[in-house]
Amino acid sequence: MASERLLKLGAAASVAGLMALSAVADVLSATPEPRRMVLCGLAALLPAAALWQCLRRLAPRTPRMEAHDSALHHGAPAGRELSDTIHALEARLEHAPIALFSIQNAAGAGAVAPLNASARRLLAPGRASVPQDLHQLLAAQTAGQRQLISFDTERGVERALVAVAALTMQGTAQRLAALMPVESELEAEALNAWRELVQVLTHEIMNSLTPVASLSRTACGLLDEAGAGLPADIHADLGTALDAISRRAASLVDFVGSYRSLSTVPQAQPQRVLLEELFERLSMLIAPQWQALGGKVSFSVEPASLAVMIDPGQLEQALINLLKNASEAITGKAPEAQVRARFSRGGRLRIEVVDNGPGVPEALAAHIFTPFFSTKKQGRGIGLAMVRHLVHANGGTVRYARSVSAGARFMLTF
Repeated sequence: MASERLLKLGAAASVAGLMALSAVADVLSATPEPRRMVLCGLAALLPAAALWQCLRRLAPRTPRMEAHDSALHHGAPAGRELSDTIHALEARLEHAPIALFSIQNAAGAGAVAPLNASARRLLAPGRASVPQDLHQLLAAQTAGQRQLISFDTERGVERALVAVAALTMQGTAQRLAALMPVESELEAEALNAWRELVQVLTHEIMNSLTPVASLSRTACGLLDEAGAGLPADIHADLGTALDAISRRAASLVDFVGSYRSLSTVPQAQPQRVLLEELFERLSMLIAPQWQALGGKVSFSVEPASLAVMIDPGQLEQALINLLKNASEAITGKAPEAQVRARFSRGGRLRIEVVDNGPGVPEALAAHIFTPFFSTKKQGRGIGLAMVRHLVHANGGTVRYARSVSAGARFMLTF
């Protein structure tokens, strides 16, 4: 029906067009004035346009054109749904909490490219020190395996869990690498494990030492009461033995009690702290001790208005432990140390403690924050372990970094 109607309209338009053209020809032959010629030409265009529309509708339509017109007519719900789905997938990929990388080759090496914001942040200034090294490390991973890798950052060595999957896209073999930094989580778990271990050890040791110390004191008193009835040499030997037992028990009680501090650190009470004011308090407290040793310690904050949400007492204690450790490690020359606070390139607060001492041997750097570990003859291995515990309790990390010059360099990042 629609085709027949269109045919009738086309015929009528054709007749009207022919009649209009005939009229135009008559007018042109009668009055060849330019104005009338233009008016007649415009009048002839109207039936010609109607004829063209009729012929266009009679033309065969391709399925693609029909689908397009139908989508336009019905608002294209399927097309909009597909577009929304694609945008949703792109947003989830972009904001995924793990870093995703594509590796073009299927074996050994290849071009590595970040796929989302987490991956780009990992390669941005302030994180990976040498992005090319991280690229090579990822490209060397084989598909189907999970592995714990380490890479250098401006905050020190960080560990991450990497998983690689193989896929083919548009006929090209690729690998997809998912990288999740786990350094902070591993350190937190290690701290919890050490804290629980220290709690158990100190509890059991104290339970055994307390009666030993008490009985040794009681035995010394009994020996003094019964001294007249014992030979002098036996009395002297027993007195020496009991005194040694009492002294060692008291020393062990004090030693074990010092480790209890690792497991009894109070909950952090963060508040807004101006670092310049905190450093002024530390300078008044520490500077006289360093001056007595012939050295000096300096503090700097950039900018001066720099503030942080932190427990001020715990941050002060962490810095005091680091500076105490530095003063004890520097021998044979005047000790010097610098404490600097500023924003790092990654937009985080960084506090550096740098001294002019011998530094930490590379083979020992991975162990210096471990409880009970110490390179000092009379050291107990508490100072740096406490520093790490206090910094983590306030949401930060502490690293030992290789210094450009001689000396040790510790970085606290919040």
